[in-house]
Amino acid sequence: MAGLKTMAGAVVTAPLGWLARLLDPPLRLWQRVAGQNGMAAFFLAPTMAIFSIFVLLPLVLNIAYSMTSGPALFLTERSFVGGAQYARLLSCENHFDFSTCVEDQFWTALRNTALFTVLQVAALIVAATVTALILDRDLRARSFWRAAFFFPVLLSPVVVGLIWRWILDRDGVLNAGLDAVGLTPVNWLLERDWAFLSVIGVTIWAHLGFFALILLAGLQAIPRDLYEAAEMDGTPRARVFWRITLPLLMPNMLVVIVLALIRAVQVFDEAFVLTGGGPGTATLFLTQYIYEVGFASLLKNPGLAAAASILMGGVLIVLTLVQLGLARRNERRSKLK
Repeated sequence: MAGLKTMAGAVVTAPLGWLARLLDPPLRLWQRVAGQNGMAAFFLAPTMAIFSIFVLLPLVLNIAYSMTSGPALFLTERSFVGGAQYARLLSCENHFDFSTCVEDQFWTALRNTALFTVLQVAALIVAATVTALILDRDLRARSFWRAAFFFPVLLSPVVVGLIWRWILDRDGVLNAGLDAVGLTPVNWLLERDWAFLSVIGVTIWAHLGFFALILLAGLQAIPRDLYEAAEMDGTPRARVFWRITLPLLMPNMLVVIVLALIRAVQVFDEAFVLTGGGPGTATLFLTQYIYEVGFASLLKNPGLAAAASILMGGVLIVLTLVQLGLARRNERRSKLK
């Protein structure tokens, strides 16, 4: 048996060895010519090429499209209008009354996205922190519970939306359960407030496991000696959390906040499958507005959709920079203390 394993390993590794011996002379020659930095550039070149093709090039094209007008798809067939698309998006007689805006749906989507981001990210962080604290304890069948909380992350967002639409529909599973116990069924997806809260709840359920896993990794990196010392001193659990756990968890918490903000601003799949932006425009978010203006509407306007996406990207960059700036300032303050 051991001989077969050795033979199989040799068969697998032999081609790799031949390839390494084949590449060794040219790589040594390149290292002598280009030096250490040249070698780093050589190994980074494939990744940078892929990044340029699939990220930088679409970004440049998107910026170019945002400065053009017309329904044509090809850039050469579109007319250049400069910043007219941005001016159209931002043009309002009164920014507190969206009906006075040229693109009132853009401002409605912007308001919905901002409210959704604040509520969903705050609730998600609290839920992920509590979940991570529970999963960090010495529970029975702890591995099972960790896998159970992480399972929704593996599902496609469309599948998540379809499952919860089946549950929350007017004749769905949840209302059937309420009716069975004598409670009044609720139009979860047909009333504005309930629809908005339903989208928040479904997105939290779908992404909770991912962020809880990040926080759980941070909790497990905290030295247990600190907790033992606090226990010996009789420190209350709440004080242990605020004075030990939370400060040491802040690097992971920062990652969670930034990723959660980006994901919340870009919400689309679950909301679109659940409500389609309705009822009315109650769950119309920026990404759906961009999709409908650029692709789904009868009067397609790719330039306007591109301008809206550029503005959304700018908001994401600002939010990320603010979060990183606050984190660095807190880190400097903690070092001074």
